[in-house]
Amino acid sequence: MNEGAPILLPGATLGVLGGGQLGRMFVHAAQEMGYFTAVLDPDADSPAGRVSHHHVHADYLDGDGLARLSNLADAVTTEFENVPADALASLAGDHPVSPAAEAVAIVQDRIREKGHFVRCGVPCAPYAVIEKRDHLAAVSADLLPGILKTARLGYDGKGQQRVSSKAELDAAWQAVGEVPCVLEKMLDLAYECSVIVARGRDGRDVHFAPQRNLHRDGILAVTQAWPGCMPADIAQRALDAARAIAQGLDYVGVLCVEFFVLADGALVVNEMAPRPHNSGHYTLDACDISQFELQVRTMAGLPLTVPRQHSAAIMLNLLGDLWLAQGANPVEPPWRDVLALPGTHLHLYGKVEPRAGRKMGHLNITGASVETVQAVAAQAAALLGLPAPL
Repeated sequence: MNEGAPILLPGATLGVLGGGQLGRMFVHAAQEMGYFTAVLDPDADSPAGRVSHHHVHADYLDGDGLARLSNLADAVTTEFENVPADALASLAGDHPVSPAAEAVAIVQDRIREKGHFVRCGVPCAPYAVIEKRDHLAAVSADLLPGILKTARLGYDGKGQQRVSSKAELDAAWQAVGEVPCVLEKMLDLAYECSVIVARGRDGRDVHFAPQRNLHRDGILAVTQAWPGCMPADIAQRALDAARAIAQGLDYVGVLCVEFFVLADGALVVNEMAPRPHNSGHYTLDACDISQFELQVRTMAGLPLTVPRQHSAAIMLNLLGDLWLAQGANPVEPPWRDVLALPGTHLHLYGKVEPRAGRKMGHLNITGASVETVQAVAAQAAALLGLPAPL
C-alpha cells in the first residue's frame, strides 16, 4: 500500500467488493462516520447493497461493473476472502485498495497460506500438500488421522473431510475432484481462539484482545471476550504471532488470525481471514471502536487508536436452523423474550431466506461482570433452543 495515498475524510465514498453481512456492517460503520458507500455484488438483493448509497449489481470480474465501482469509490476494500484477487488488482491502479490483492491471493490458497505461516516462524499443524497422485502416495502415516482441506474455496468447514486411513484419504481426494489439497494432522485441542489486528498504511497496528471461540460443525457458534478468558501467556503468543503474520504480508486493513490451543498449552495457527471476522462481532457493543470502524480507518488512512473494551461479552451466532427448528416452514425466534434479558444486543443481517447453516445474525451479550454475561448468555441460549454456550 502506498503510504503517500491521500487521507480520505468523511464525505468521500468507500467501496466494498461483496454484499454479505460483513459488507453490511462495514457500510453501517462508514455511514455513521459520514462516508458515502458503494457495494459491488452479483446479488441484486444483497444485505450490504440494500443499505448502501450505491449498489453495483455485477459479477466481481465484470469489467463494466468494476469500472462503475472505480468511478464511484475513492478507496476499495473486500468483505470476504473469496472475492477474486484479480478484481482487487484491477482497481489498485486508480485507488487505494486494502487489503492488497497479493495478500488476499495468499489467503485464498491454503498451500500459499501455510507457506506464509512457515516463513513467519509461526507454528501450524503438521501437514502435507497434495496436488497430484504421487503426493498422495507419499503422505506419511504420521499425519493420520487428519483433515483433508481443499486448497481453495473452503471456509466455515466447507471443503473439509476427516480421514483416518490411506484408503479414506484416497477416496476423499477423489470425492473433491482431485483438486489441490492440504492434509492436516488432527491434534488434541483444548480450545480455539482468534486475534483481530488492524494495520495501517504506515505499518502501525492496533488489536483487540484475543478472544476464545467455540465451533460446532465447522461454524463459529460462540465467542467469549473478556480479560482472562484464556491464560495471559497464550494470549500474548497469539497476539505476537498475528502481528508477525500481518507484518509479513505488509498488510493494510483488518486481519483475523485463528489459532488452535492444544491440550499441552502449545499454540498453532489454523487460518486467517483478510477482513473483519465473525469472532469480532462482539466489538460492536463491547468496545469503544468496533472492528468495522477500524476497517474504515485503515482504508481511509485515518489514525488507528487503540480500541478499549468496556464490557465483558459473549457472542452467539444465529444460524438459519433457529428459524427451521419446528419444520420446513420458518418460524421467527422468540426475540421479545430474548431482548427482555439485560445486556442483549440483536444484530440481524437482512437475509430473507433462512437456511440450515446460513448465518442470519448474531446476539451480543454484554455486562459489567463475567458472571452476569455468562448467566444471561445461558438464558438466551435456552430461549433460542441453542446448546449451553459454555
